[in-house]
Amino acid sequence: MSVESVEEDESGWDVDPEDDWGVAVIATVGRQLRLRREAVGMRVPEFGKAIGYGEDLIYKVEGGKRIPRPEYLDKSDAALNAGGLIAAMKEDVAKVRYPKTVRDLAAIEGRAVELQLYDPLNIHGLLQTPEYARALFLMRRPAYAEAAVDRGVTVRMARKSLFERDPAPEISFVQDEGSLRRPLGGRAVQRGQLEHLLTVGQLRNVELQVMPMGREEHAGVDGGIEVLKFAEGTAIGRSPVMASGRPVSDPRQLRILELRYGIIRAQALTPRESTAFIERLLGEL
Repeated sequence: MSVESVEEDESGWDVDPEDDWGVAVIATVGRQLRLRREAVGMRVPEFGKAIGYGEDLIYKVEGGKRIPRPEYLDKSDAALNAGGLIAAMKEDVAKVRYPKTVRDLAAIEGRAVELQLYDPLNIHGLLQTPEYARALFLMRRPAYAEAAVDRGVTVRMARKSLFERDPAPEISFVQDEGSLRRPLGGRAVQRGQLEHLLTVGQLRNVELQVMPMGREEHAGVDGGIEVLKFAEGTAIGRSPVMASGRPVSDPRQLRILELRYGIIRAQALTPRESTAFIERLLGEL
């Protein structure tokens, strides 16, 4: 198989066998693609040339073993004269390409009316630019395959739809200074990320604060904190030092997380001071 064919065959994502809903969706999409192709009398080699993808990928997609990319469905729709019926599958396929755990997380974030987020190591996922997210995934060891990196970036960017909600949730971020100074991906990526932080920090529903490295008191030394509150008055929280990092909803545990987060916010720079701090960092680059 040529290098070109190998690259074409990578145009998709593997299906998670433990994701029952995802398996069912992709199996249905694959079956509809095969039936449509056979109905117009087009064999796999001919179909592959028409849409520009390798035969191996086509068999995987039609067999429900591979999640096709949006452009695969668009090209298939045109080649098979489906009149938009195949392209219309992109909405369900888009949901499946995100792992179940990520879909669950996005659903939880989508319900939240208030988020309190502290990250001591890296820029929080909801604040990351695509370039920064890619650099972060490329740092993982053992190294991720390129397709896994692409999928990770796509998934992370999709979570940012949270900012487009109406009404928008109230979001509080606290970032350690070290995460802002670390030039993951190079200076250009760092600059783009800092500029993005300034943009997000201007949103009316967002408060962005920086915890300076020079602070002699720091309530966040035990690790990151996430607290999500919902309209019905319930909440869920997570921290690596509580319940082994699993989400918690017990009021006593939530009180501890909120206490720590409140102290962290009090020890950090104010939002206005944090904006000025980030602007100074940009001036140093």
